[in-house]
Order: sequence, then structure tokens, then C-alpha cells
Amino acid sequence: MDWKLEVVVVPVSDVDRAKAFYAEQLGFPVDVDSSPSPGFRVVQMTPQGSGCSVTIGTGLTKMAPGSLEGLQLCVADIEAAHAELAERGVAVSPIQHHDGTGFVDGKGEDWNSFFFFRDPDGNGWAVQESPTMRAATPG
Repeated sequence: MDWKLEVVVVPVSDVDRAKAFYAEQLGFPVDVDSSPSPGFRVVQMTPQGSGCSVTIGTGLTKMAPGSLEGLQLCVADIEAAHAELAERGVAVSPIQHHDGTGFVDGKGEDWNSFFFFRDPDGNGWAVQESPTMRAATPG
């Protein structure tokens, strides 16, 4: 039996501010923005090429806004992804790798190049370079 992760709920305090960040600054297309009843709103966005969506809203979770850590995106080209988000105004860390004792600045070997950012509520994201994505990317 296949088990597919389809949605990650991200706790936010201001849905419109978070939607603007994820859609405009990160470039996640908005799939759904629905408020079928008072006190309930769901905004679902799916990063380009991802099989998993990010959902924010009202009445979705009891997690405190900003409490989610460890969300991770994988990209084929860490430098290009870093430049794209920085150009869109996202406060990104330098590109880093883990040297066995902690993260240090600079690109690492396969699977060991990252940068980090936070959404407006402080939810923590990592972006990792994936050699399997490089191999699958035409060009």
C-alpha cells in the first residue's frame, strides 16, 4: 500500500499575510481559498513540482502560530533557489552545510547544501539541494 503525504498544515496568525508570503514571495500557486463557514477558512498552496501542499487557514489546527519547525523543500540548484527567494524579498540564511559538528557557511557535497528561512509567524523552513532532482532536471 502506498502512503503519500499530501498536505502539511502550517499554523499562522494572519491568513492573508501568510497567503501573501507563500504565494507572492515563495511563489507557491494557490489551489484553494475557501471559507465555507464562519470561523473556518482553508488556503491550500502547492509548490511547483511538489506532490505535497501547504495549507494555512482558520480553524484548521490547535498548533500555535510559528511553532512548526523542520519543513523542508528540495531543489535541483541551491544557488538558483537561494537567489530567487532573496530577489523576492525572503530573508534567507547563507548557503550552509553540516560539517559533523554543526552548520557552517558554504556549499557541501551531495545532500549537504542547505539554506533556511522563516515565514512571517516564525515557522522554520529548510531548502536542501537534491542530486536526484538535478538528475531529473532537463538541460
